[in-house]
Amino acid sequence: MADEEPKLLTYIPEVILKKRKSNEEWALKRRQQLEERKLRSKQNKAFNLKTAEQYIQEYRSRELDLVQMKHRRKRRKPSLAKLDSKLLFVIHIQGKNDMHPKTRKILHFLRLRKIFDGVLVKANEGILEMLQKVEPYIAYGYPNLKNVKELIYKKGYAKIEGQKVPLTDNNIIEQALGKHGIMCIEDIVHEIANVGPHFKEVTSFLWPFTLNKPEGGFQGKKKLYKDGGDAGDRGDKINELISKMN
Repeated sequence: MADEEPKLLTYIPEVILKKRKSNEEWALKRRQQLEERKLRSKQNKAFNLKTAEQYIQEYRSRELDLVQMKHRRKRRKPSLAKLDSKLLFVIHIQGKNDMHPKTRKILHFLRLRKIFDGVLVKANEGILEMLQKVEPYIAYGYPNLKNVKELIYKKGYAKIEGQKVPLTDNNIIEQALGKHGIMCIEDIVHEIANVGPHFKEVTSFLWPFTLNKPEGGFQGKKKLYKDGGDAGDRGDKINELISKMN
């Protein structure tokens, strides 16, 4: 029997082989990515899934917050004449899903959108009324000159066209506030500490201070400071809290 001629192997160019290998690797990688995405989606759904009881509890907490806010509003408001200073520092210390939308709206008006945000405000009847309404979620008091200065130097940022800009250049300050005679950081400190005529313009120029969580944290309860809790008016004791969070 005559020997059969061996069949020649089909020649495949190296370029095609490399491309085929690359396509297979890409398909495998794509399949892995899809599987990982599905797994993450399942985990997120499981994490975010709330029971009916949780929704009911959050609804009740928000409604209770509204009722308590109305009660706080009826309390006698602090007299401006009895205040030790017109300058107040306010810190958002707690509150999330348990807040009524009206409470959240007031906090947003005060520029306290996040927990541990802090702002310097001028005490007037309107501000005192708002602070009284959201008292369980904030701590406030009279900051001293040392803390005002350290807050601005260590945590101070400017708000330029909606962007958070570090206060590293006095030119930024001069461009925004020069028309008010405020040219540098020291001028900002002086205007705020003395609650000067351009206090509003200066505080609007500053981004809310982002503070650190104090060592040991807070109690997580809405008890007032005067009753042994964390919230509400601390007077000049607010300086101890600022030092811990700055």
